[in-house]
Amino acid sequence: MAAAGVDVLIRGAGPVGCALGAALAQSSLKVAIVDRGGIVPPFRPIALSYASRLILERLGAWQGLAVTPIDSIHVSERGAFGQARLDAVDAGVPSLGYVVDYASLAHALRERVASLISLDEMPARCVVHAEGLRAEATEKRYQQDAVVGIVDVAPPAGHAAFERFTADGPLALLPFGGRYALVWSAKPERAAALAAAPEPEFLVELAAAAGAKPGRPIACAARSVQPLTLRVNPARVGEREVFIGNAAQTLHPVAGQGLNLGLRDAWDLAECFRHAADPGDAALLQRYAARRRLDAGATIRMTDFLASAFLGSPGPLHSLRGAARGAFLMTLDVFPPARRFFARRMIYGPSAMP
Repeated sequence: MAAAGVDVLIRGAGPVGCALGAALAQSSLKVAIVDRGGIVPPFRPIALSYASRLILERLGAWQGLAVTPIDSIHVSERGAFGQARLDAVDAGVPSLGYVVDYASLAHALRERVASLISLDEMPARCVVHAEGLRAEATEKRYQQDAVVGIVDVAPPAGHAAFERFTADGPLALLPFGGRYALVWSAKPERAAALAAAPEPEFLVELAAAAGAKPGRPIACAARSVQPLTLRVNPARVGEREVFIGNAAQTLHPVAGQGLNLGLRDAWDLAECFRHAADPGDAALLQRYAARRRLDAGATIRMTDFLASAFLGSPGPLHSLRGAARGAFLMTLDVFPPARRFFARRMIYGPSAMP
């Protein structure tokens, strides 16, 4: 694409930036996407919500994706009485979510907008930042890193996901083609030791932390460590610029909300832009920011709460937290309306509100 002026310049050709480009493809706006050269991991399973599926279907990027449905999520705490099970039927959807390889999703979306992708910057009436937070973003470094990997179990994984809260931090097992994608949060020194441990030793530790329900771990491939940080841009809009996806916020992976929130950012921004005479108009951008405030703020707070509230604490505080966590999980398990609201909030964002 020649370096001429456009209406909307999207910086970042990852899934969120390409989703916005695809959503605007049929509008009257002239759109370009600058590929900032981000590295696509060779294999990284991610969880998409049912709402993200609906967005991707509307963009023509869903058909052909190899996905593993999540029909239920089992939430528990190691060594405690509270537990809960969320089912797709609770939320009134065919599946609570889907696990897909990040590279496959990125490729599917890039295919939809290949003609819009450029390596060059160009003048634009509005610049949308879809990758890379600014220096002024607030940052909270969790006292955890995540051990990630792909776990084989016996019997093979079905369509159930497991979220297990341990003294080290949350442990998630997401079904993916008969195996599990593992995200295990722990203090940095503990995470490093787990990642470096001989496989038999690691599998023993994993089995003890995860419990018996997911099956017996028999192998774990591609173990690595990822630092965990919450970063939030203080403003979603500026003078003729907008921040979406990872340029607006990066979240702890405890509830798998980061990319799903980013796709909702992109969809809502496209709705605001689609019939706009001037996509950089200050009043239009403020309306977008107001539209996203509830969803983004609530999702950030919920994820931060889940990442922090289930950590072990010494003495009386540990007992108080344990009782509160148990009561929360029991409430979800015993009261269908609570389960339905929580499940739909995780799927749809603020549209789950009464």
